[in-house]
Amino acid sequence: MSFRAVETIARKRDGLVLSDEEIQSLISGFVDGSVPDYQMAAFAMAVYFRGMTPAETAALLSAMQHSGDIVTWQGLGCPTADKHSTGGVGDKVSIPLAPAVAACGVAVPMISGRGLGHTGGTLDKLEAIPGFNVRLSLTDFQKMIGQIGVSLIGQTERLVPADKQLYALRDVTATVESIPLITASILSKKLAEGVDALVLDVKVGSGAFMKTPEQARKLAEAMVAAGQAAGRKVTAFLTPMDRPLGTHIGNALEIIESIEILKGRGPADTRALTCRMGGEMLRLTGVVPDLPTGEARIAQALDDGSALAKFRQLVAAHGGDPAVCDHPEAVLPCAPVVVPLRAWESGTVVSMDALQVGVAAVHLGAGRNRASDDVDARVGFVLEKKPGDAVQAGDVLAWVHAATQQQAQVATAELKAAIQIGEKLAVDSLALWLAVVH
Repeated sequence: MSFRAVETIARKRDGLVLSDEEIQSLISGFVDGSVPDYQMAAFAMAVYFRGMTPAETAALLSAMQHSGDIVTWQGLGCPTADKHSTGGVGDKVSIPLAPAVAACGVAVPMISGRGLGHTGGTLDKLEAIPGFNVRLSLTDFQKMIGQIGVSLIGQTERLVPADKQLYALRDVTATVESIPLITASILSKKLAEGVDALVLDVKVGSGAFMKTPEQARKLAEAMVAAGQAAGRKVTAFLTPMDRPLGTHIGNALEIIESIEILKGRGPADTRALTCRMGGEMLRLTGVVPDLPTGEARIAQALDDGSALAKFRQLVAAHGGDPAVCDHPEAVLPCAPVVVPLRAWESGTVVSMDALQVGVAAVHLGAGRNRASDDVDARVGFVLEKKPGDAVQAGDVLAWVHAATQQQAQVATAELKAAIQIGEKLAVDSLALWLAVVH
């Protein structure tokens, strides 16, 4: 096997097209240990430079998807759907979205991730709720979906082990930014969940993985094509991440905003994206005939309390304190130091660089630079102003939640550097919402 692996690596290095059998053998050998890390790292680098055809990408996706357990939903009695975001700053949409979609009659078995670098992670946010357990077995996961129609857990040891092993190598060998490898990584986990439909939120901008609409569209097209080739209904939206999403950044703080959304309130951009993604999940599963109707159904679930009731069930089923739905500030951990960042001049908030804001949040302790790092659920930012808002000198632009006065001082300076005040907003990035890949 080792010698065949060398030949496979050499063929990809030389730009040749690999067969399904070669790719399957390589992934199988990687999982069982007969293909060592250094050979798989060499393969990842060859793919990074040479790319893969759609057929090769589909074969890699299939091999990774079937490298461990596969979840099935026979007899569930309702369609299943999931959503995946490529990551950003303040993107807490999965938390209100999953219960809202479940409240509309579509089961949402969601396997989520943790934050890394400047991008936040759904699991870290949920774990800010006291007692909330995301480490369920697949058996308990399936049982919970059958009982309440929604569950959010982390990747188990036996679910797509090839991806878990390969991603760790890509992260330390500078091969993360490869569309075939990204596609196989994301979709292998989502398809192993066994869902009927998948909606992808491909972020674009400074705080996103893909910095330009062109890059994002290539990734979206690759993922949609691979997902559809695997027999699933898949849609991708390109959405902006040149500015943070919503107003709250940080794990406990983002739970507070999520609950506001679930109560029919909250920032307009977070609510709109929740309705857009959820509406498409309802459309893909045939619950509604079109996206506008789907968006209206999600909005109704947020406004009439049914989404919040489903979230209360979700929290209780995962061992969390359901009182968080009523009094989140009293239940969630709070930072001991809260200081304002005030506007230094009058004008309009022209820009708020998402990457810089995210990095400042990591420095506060809200994120991690390595997978082994701990996060401080208490810390982060609450934005009072966003791009396009008029401000007067002395107005509060944001509140900095920190563990110490020194951290607050540093974070305030970093957040200030991410914000530009001028005469008028240059570009409306929300126009990116018009970009859809079916």
